Amino acid sequence: MIPTRLLEDKVVVVTGSSSGIGAAVALACAQHGASAVILHHLDSTTEPAARAVQSQVEAAGAATSLVSGDIADQSTASALVAAGIAYGRIDVLVSNAGICPFHAFLDLPAPLWARVQDVNLTGAFYAVQAVANVMANQVPRGGSIVAVSSISALMGGGEQCHYTPTKAGLRSLMESCAIALGGLGIRWTIETDLNREDLGVEGKRERMIARVPLGRLGVPDDVAQPVVFFASDMARYCTGASLLVDGGVAISLQ
Repeated sequence: MIPTRLLEDKVVVVTGSSSGIGAAVALACAQHGASAVILHHLDSTTEPAARAVQSQVEAAGAATSLVSGDIADQSTASALVAAGIAYGRIDVLVSNAGICPFHAFLDLPAPLWARVQDVNLTGAFYAVQAVANVMANQVPRGGSIVAVSSISALMGGGEQCHYTPTKAGLRSLMESCAIALGGLGIRWTIETDLNREDLGVEGKRERMIARVPLGRLGVPDDVAQPVVFFASDMARYCTGASLLVDGGVAISLQ
């Protein structure tokens, strides 16, 4: 029988969960029986949104903790781990935090390049390494780590020259981690989402929809539900796997 609550009594850490995909993932985890969800938000400007997500998650039945900080700072990963251990263990990490400030390549400032690398790739490394060390030593050991990447890991973007390398790098990082730590019972999966376009530009939404074989743009819950599957024991023989959740865009462009 297929269980209806795939994350019963599991402790889940979700980074970048004050809005969008991260918020949908946190809520979906609670709805699937997670006993605790540790939410991460970047700074005080996102706190109201993070508190709103926290209220929704608690209403769905999970205990929560908020961890404020910069994911590009290694101390934030330590704080996330401490919050998880306070609930007894960490069963799942969903590494979702990321930024994509669009900018033309020829005058792309070096500080912006560095900031995107620090948040999207180095920050993911810090979180994954910190949680993996916990999973490797807890009893019973092991767990599941899901990284939310992007279709940009597979194809370029004219105003994303600083962004797409981080998503390709994240894909490579997860595949390497699957090899390095598979023997410790830690599973790794890359969950990709729709490219984060600025849909406010006139005509861009229509052009984007025209590229999607399913005929609509994705919503955060379209990514959250596959994340729950990979985080659960239903995917216990999946590791180093990559799943496109793009409405068929990649196939249509081949």
